[in-house]
Amino acid sequence: MTLSLTLACLWAVTASAIGMLPGRIHWPAAYGLIAVGIPLLGYVTWENGPVWGIVALAAGVSVLRWPALYFGRWLSRLWHARRGRR
Repeated sequence: MTLSLTLACLWAVTASAIGMLPGRIHWPAAYGLIAVGIPLLGYVTWENGPVWGIVALAAGVSVLRWPALYFGRWLSRLWHARRGRR
């Protein structure tokens, strides 16, 4: 297993451990996981190719589903606001 996949697995274990902590810690920890996960996702993609990058992205989104949902809603509002102005 490559270093990037090992680090991605460690990220997933850390995210699972954070999920067992009290709820007030989840959002600050999610910001930290996102900050570490984005460069790690690039590293996984660079070292193992786009298929493993997509697998890592899917795993990250499944762990951080609420931040991903809120980001999708924000993008949708932004898209519809821009289309409504024209």
